[in-house]
Amino acid sequence: MATFLLEVGTEELPASFLASALEQWRSQIPASLQTHLLDAQSIEVLGTPRRLAILAQGIPKQQPNQTEEIKGPPAQAAFQKGQPTPAALGFARKQGVSVADFELRDTPKGEFVCTKTTLGQEAELVLAALIPEWILALEGKRFMRWGDGELKFSRPIRWLVALMDDHVLPITLHNSSSTVVSDRISRGHRVLHPQPVTINHAQDYVQTLEAAFVQVDPLQRQATIANQVQTAAQSLQGKAIPSPALLAEVTHLVEWPTAVVGEFDAAFLDLPPEVITTEMVNHQRYFPVQASQSASSSAPAQDLLPYFITIANGDPAKSALISAGNERVLRARLADGQFFYQADQAIALADYLPKLASVTFQADLGSVAIKVDRIGKNAAEIAQQLGLDASTTATITRAAQLCKADLVTQWWVSFLNCKG
Repeated sequence: MATFLLEVGTEELPASFLASALEQWRSQIPASLQTHLLDAQSIEVLGTPRRLAILAQGIPKQQPNQTEEIKGPPAQAAFQKGQPTPAALGFARKQGVSVADFELRDTPKGEFVCTKTTLGQEAELVLAALIPEWILALEGKRFMRWGDGELKFSRPIRWLVALMDDHVLPITLHNSSSTVVSDRISRGHRVLHPQPVTINHAQDYVQTLEAAFVQVDPLQRQATIANQVQTAAQSLQGKAIPSPALLAEVTHLVEWPTAVVGEFDAAFLDLPPEVITTEMVNHQRYFPVQASQSASSSAPAQDLLPYFITIANGDPAKSALISAGNERVLRARLADGQFFYQADQAIALADYLPKLASVTFQADLGSVAIKVDRIGKNAAEIAQQLGLDASTTATITRAAQLCKADLVTQWWVSFLNCKG
């Protein structure tokens, strides 16, 4: 049994592609190995923004031999007076076996000679053929070409590590002048360990990269981030507002996570919590902090503290500088949010309704104003069918009328511009 390592080194991958690629490999590669009779005892799919990796333990060094029966000439034609005929010798030569390997099989048409044993290939040969297929089979949005080649991937591929134990598997990805050839040389963290990293043995992969300031296991990296975020929040006498989606995204944005605390002007706490957390989470990938006594876990935070936590991928010694830069960005974001929120408050929500006529809902279904009219009519009809009283019906009708008015407020338009 052997340990197999594949690492595909790239320019920084989008977090969404990294998450998708890991899932694709988790399902595709075990199935591929099984199909080619190279079942592994365990398979880890690993990755960071600069690499995708497979670490498989307990892979057979050779496929098992397989025996399949191939029907040859009739027994009467294969042997005359106990001696093989030219027909038997030709069949043996064609199948790569000796006459002694023949077996007689009864069939409805009489006895025939048949047999063939297929020798299993060495695992290194099989894997060398499969690896390019695994890489190029990955799917994603907006793949790119680079250099003057035709190879397409999410980001340019810069290096390949392919090892069976301590032996390099010869792999080549052809891309004209930028052809990539496998080696045992990987890369560490861009800032903390810019020197090349040598992987002497496939089993040493995770530990070697750890020493080069790369946490290659995404589950380990996510656990590190979650722990650091909560520890940082506790140091502020608060707790981080949980966001599984944000945690998953940030995990795929860094190789060596460092939680950095930032602060913003407490005057911004007069804004609705949704405005503050939207600027932090959706725009900046920050973790908001709320007072420890707040009971809410999924509802909008009501007791926000004037702090945030960001996950840096740089030098931890530069945390103060990183914090200052993030504080400047958030200050500008919150100032924009404050402006648009106050501007929208100066106008009654109903006054925005005429603007809905200029927003297309769907080409064949008209504007959002027409849609709102349909919603109002449907709501009134349902209220009548339910036998609701006049006061409740009026409230429902009013809610239907205003339900889309926020789509033309300055805050919503600015939010969409930031998202787009």
